[in-house]
This record gives sequence, C-alpha cells and structure tokens, in this order.
Amino acid sequence: MISIRQIRYGLRSRGVGVSMLFCAGTLVLSQVAASAETTGDSAKLSAKNARFNDSHFHLTNYVQEGPGMSDYVDMLGDTVGRSVVFGLPLQQMWSYSNTGDFAPTYYLQTDAPLYYYSFTDAQIAMEYKALAPHQQARLDPMITGFNPADMYAPDHIRRVLTIFPGVFSGIGEFTIHKEFVSSKVAGNVASLTNPALDGILEFAGETGLIALVHNDIDMPYPKPGQEPYMLKQMKDLFVRHPDTTIIWAHIGVGRVVRPLAKQIAIVEQICTDPELSHVYMDISWDEVAKYATETPEATRSLADVLNKYPDRFLFGTDVVAPASLDAQIDVFEDYAPLWALLTPDAREKIAKGNYERLFDRAGAKVRAWEAANVK
Repeated sequence: MISIRQIRYGLRSRGVGVSMLFCAGTLVLSQVAASAETTGDSAKLSAKNARFNDSHFHLTNYVQEGPGMSDYVDMLGDTVGRSVVFGLPLQQMWSYSNTGDFAPTYYLQTDAPLYYYSFTDAQIAMEYKALAPHQQARLDPMITGFNPADMYAPDHIRRVLTIFPGVFSGIGEFTIHKEFVSSKVAGNVASLTNPALDGILEFAGETGLIALVHNDIDMPYPKPGQEPYMLKQMKDLFVRHPDTTIIWAHIGVGRVVRPLAKQIAIVEQICTDPELSHVYMDISWDEVAKYATETPEATRSLADVLNKYPDRFLFGTDVVAPASLDAQIDVFEDYAPLWALLTPDAREKIAKGNYERLFDRAGAKVRAWEAANVK
C-alpha cells in the first residue's frame, strides 16, 4: 500500500507541485478506504500469539521519513501484536551554511537546530484512517507535534482530537530534558516546572490520553556527588497530575546518562508510593538494554523489581523508521538475559499485557471524551 510519504518522496525529484501531491494522496486514501476489510479476527489472533507489543515506536525519523503505515502493519506479522505509532515532533533543519550539500537525517549529524513539526500528527492520522479496520486494530497512534514549553500546546492537542476523532490514544513521546537534544531545540527550553507542561498533563487527564514523557534522570556528565535536581521536579510534576496515566520513557536512562547508583531504589519508590500509582515506566531502547544487561548483578537487580511490581512496566523498542522488523526484534532479544529471570506472569504483563490494559482503557476514555465534546 502506498503512503502519502511514499508519494511525496517518489515525486519530489520530479518537481511535482504540492497541490498535485495532495490530489494524489487523496486519491490513494479514497481507494484504500473503499477496499477496507471489516473483520478484526486476524488482528486479535496476531496479538494473542505475538512475542511482544511495542509501547515505544517512531514511524518517522528526524526528517519525517519512514515506512508507510500499512507497510508497517504488514511488517508486524505474527511477531508483534500491537504497536504505538508516532512520529518525531522535532524536525532537523538542513542548514546549507553548516553542512553544505550533505542533508542530515539525525540530530547528531549537524549543529543546525531542531524545531517542532506539528504536521506529523496530521500525517499519522491520515495514514491511520486509510487503513482497514483489522489493520487499525494493531496500532495505537499518539499525538507528538506540540511544544511542551508552549502554553498553547493543549489547544493543539484538542484541535487534533477534534479534527481526527477516533484515532489517538495518547500524547508523546515528547521530551523535557534529553541529552544533546534539549539544547538544540530552537526557542524556549522545556522545563519540568513550566506551567505549559502542567496544562498538557491536565488536559491529558481530562481526555484520558496516555502521556509518554522522556525526561532524563540526570544531566550528562554530572559532577561527582551532585544531587540530580530533576528527580524532585519530576516527582512533584507526577504528584500534581494524579488523574493522568504517565509512562516515564526509558526509566530516565539515556545514551550517556547512566543509571544512578540508587536507580533501583528510585524505581521501587515509584512503585510503592500511593501518590504515584498512575505512573508507569517503559524499558525501551537498545541503549537501556545495554545497561540492564551490563552485568549479571544489574540484570538480577532489575529483574527483582520487575518481578515484584510487574503491573508497572511496559516493553518498547524505541526503534525509529525501520526498513524491516529486524531492528525491533533485535531490541527484544537484547533483553534476553532479563526475560530469562522474569516469572511467566511478569514477562507476559511487561511484554504484552500491560500495553493492552493501559491502551485499551485509554482508547475507551478518549472515544468517550470525543463523543461528548466533538461536534
């Protein structure tokens, strides 16, 4: 199946105009919708027999390129039951004065800034709506194209729900503090103490949208003995929004932001604090798997807390715009030493069950909000 992005990239070099592009895109969407199947049995069977669900997946990269959504569903096969789908809210600028003819596709390939790219939400929604119902049943789209430092961000999220009802189940992944990324974003720096972020999470709670938040647990290369100031700010933020289902991406770990010495204690505190019962954590990204399996002791410590609190964690891959399913399978298998130490119940919940429970609940709440508020 041809996606709007595939049409765009196929015609870009031929000088086709924007109006012709959207005519072509509309034609494809109409043809796809007309031929949509109505059965969801195959989707349910695939999810039941799958190895995992993917709670953290980027369909597009930093220049909004990636596989078509229909192609992605085909890629899932019987290996992945369900998957979130979201783009990247940040577009990498191609500054000719910085890289010349080299067109960067990743934020570490240039010194040029990143900027928020709101059209990503429309792109995701249009491709999702073009899928057959049994394909839609495999995916849970998320809204990402907003600036978390902008007091108008909740209006953007509301507008997306109003224009594309029946599509989205959450917001994110969106970033507050992230190594090497935050400093590249044009405009105001996002902050855990910014009222704009409170407005976003408050609206997510009102609508039932899951909030997938990336916030590093510490700054890169901290001074020895330095207290990670973001921990208190983050906990205070979570406590202020008890009605919002929040997933803390990667448990705060990054490419160079290593787990803290007391990381397991922090995780366990979140799991036992009644004020944080709405907060979940994902173990996504191969960089996180690197730390989780670095030593047998590290793997055992993480397995112990996952076995003790299996309802609070989700598996995701954090793969970006893959050409095949191999990248997602690789991340899942990177965690093999961890899976081997989990009880069957914990493994089933973390790999699949918690995803289904949280996103089914979110989808029902958001559809109810849309029924009451979208005219």
